[in-house]
Amino acid sequence: MSKTMERVAVITGGNKGIGFSIVKGLCKIFKGKVYLTARNEELGRQAVEKLKEVGYNPEFYQLDITVAQSRDNFAKYLKETYGGLDVLVNNAGIAFKVASRAPFSQQATETVETNFYGTLRLCEVLFPLLRPHARVVNLSSSCGHLSKIPEGPQREKFADKNLTIEGLIKIVENFKSAAAEGKSEEKGFGCSAYNVSKVAVSALTFIQQKLLLNDPRPGIIVNCVHPGYVDTDMTSHKGPLTPDEGAEASIMLATLPENASRPKGDYVWYDGKIYDWNSPTPTPIQ
Repeated sequence: MSKTMERVAVITGGNKGIGFSIVKGLCKIFKGKVYLTARNEELGRQAVEKLKEVGYNPEFYQLDITVAQSRDNFAKYLKETYGGLDVLVNNAGIAFKVASRAPFSQQATETVETNFYGTLRLCEVLFPLLRPHARVVNLSSSCGHLSKIPEGPQREKFADKNLTIEGLIKIVENFKSAAAEGKSEEKGFGCSAYNVSKVAVSALTFIQQKLLLNDPRPGIIVNCVHPGYVDTDMTSHKGPLTPDEGAEASIMLATLPENASRPKGDYVWYDGKIYDWNSPTPTPIQ
């Protein structure tokens, strides 16, 4: 097999927590190169060394999903080195602590900039590299369930079956404007920037899969996943699940067999079941 045809998997935000466990899990079963990417080069390289010490051999690439030049450099590197991409796990994300004193307008801007826009823009430069039967996993959350948006016009906009990426961006921009005005709740978005960012990631997933239905490359599947309430820095180590347990559903989705028909464009719970995204509460689809 020539180098350019080697299979490649990429995990963003892979230096700790769930991302680190996804890298480790894919190193065990993925037949090809596994890239641990991280914004902080030193922490990323340390994470790779930890995995090498226990017998795994991931590659490292410095990637900040919020920086256009960083995204473009990585896409160029993958194209020139391998000619394509087989697995993309969009794990990188941020969450302000409940006790944060940062103004809500700042929390809103920074949270959607990373969790939604960073993911969207990285997909824009990496999706052209996806090979037939590639797998994309967008890390959402239980906070990414549509019920986290108050009942009303904003929820209806997110739920619109004909929503486009441009329309989704408009919703997110309206949220940023509402937050800047101190009117996030009044305008129907609720009081959590994280919820809005992850609902947007879930909605993005469904749009991406719909767009791929007309793609000449067969069998590309995009799903989003709630990894569970996991013991990580993001949860202040309050979650009951270990990072390895939180990684299981993402690993399953990243390695769906070539002939898989579901999950496909779905919202998947940490137990691997498909859940109804547009239901009063998160409910498995029987």
